[in-house]
Amino acid sequence: MEQHGNNHRQFVFAVIPARYASTRLPGKLLLEIGGLPLIFHTINQTLKARTVDELIVATDDENLCRMVRENCTEACLTSPDHQSGSDRIAEVAEKLLPEGAIVVNVQGDEPLISPATIDAAVEALLADETADIATTCERIEEARDVLSPDVVKVVTDAQGFALYFSRSPVPFPRDAVKKYGSLEKALDTEPELIDLFRKHTGLYVYRREYLLRFTKMAQTPLEKCELLEQLRALENGARIRVVETVDRSIGVDTREDFERVRAIIEKSDVGCRTSDV
Repeated sequence: MEQHGNNHRQFVFAVIPARYASTRLPGKLLLEIGGLPLIFHTINQTLKARTVDELIVATDDENLCRMVRENCTEACLTSPDHQSGSDRIAEVAEKLLPEGAIVVNVQGDEPLISPATIDAAVEALLADETADIATTCERIEEARDVLSPDVVKVVTDAQGFALYFSRSPVPFPRDAVKKYGSLEKALDTEPELIDLFRKHTGLYVYRREYLLRFTKMAQTPLEKCELLEQLRALENGARIRVVETVDRSIGVDTREDFERVRAIIEKSDVGCRTSDV
C-alpha cells in the first residue's frame, strides 16, 4: 500500500482511530476478510482518496500498532484512556501533525468507505475558510431508519451547514403526523416524506487547530442529552459543513454487519487483496 500526495496548499492527514476493545464485537478490527484484517481494507480504501497525503492509524493496542507498521502504513500508539475517537486523533494531531494541517477522521470499522466520499468532505472544508469541520450525510431510504434512535439525523441550512443533529426524527412533519395520528403511520401512508430526512455518517474533517480546541471543551447539555459529541461543537458556535454523498458505507458493529461486509468485499473489487500489502 503506497501513500500518495497532491498539489493542494494544505497537507491532509487521514487518521484512523482504532480502539482494539469492542463491546459488541471484540477484536473486530482484526477479523479477516480475504485473508487480511478488516482494518487493512479500511486503510486501503482511505489511501485511494486523492486528497489524502498521509495516513496514520491511532491505536491503544501494541500488537495492532506493530502489525500496521510492519504491513501497510504509519501507526501511533495512543493513550488507552480516551473517551472517543476524536480524542484519540487529537493526541496524534498535537504530537505529530504540523500547524495548518487538515485532519480526516476515518472510522477503522468502515472497510467500505468510499474514497470519493473522503475527497468530497476534504474539498468542502478546503473550499470554505469559514468552516471549522466538514462531515457527510446520505439520504434515508427506509422509514425504520427515520424512527430509529441509532440512526442520527441531520438538518442543514440553505448553504449546507448543520443546524442540528438528533437521534429523534428531524425535521418533524407536523401536519402529516396530526393527520395520520403518528409519525410511523404518516411515513407509511406518505412515503415521499422520507425524502426530507438525512442520515449523518461518521466521517469528519477538521482543521487541526479547531480539533485541538474542540477536544478540550467541556461536554455540553445537548451533547449529554443526545450522546452526540458533534453537538458540543454546534453549541460552541462551530460551522459544520455537511456534504451529501451517494456512496454508502457500512460500519461493522455486530457479527451480522461483519458477514454482510465480508460478502460484499469478496464479491467485488472493494477493499484490498494480500497482493496490495
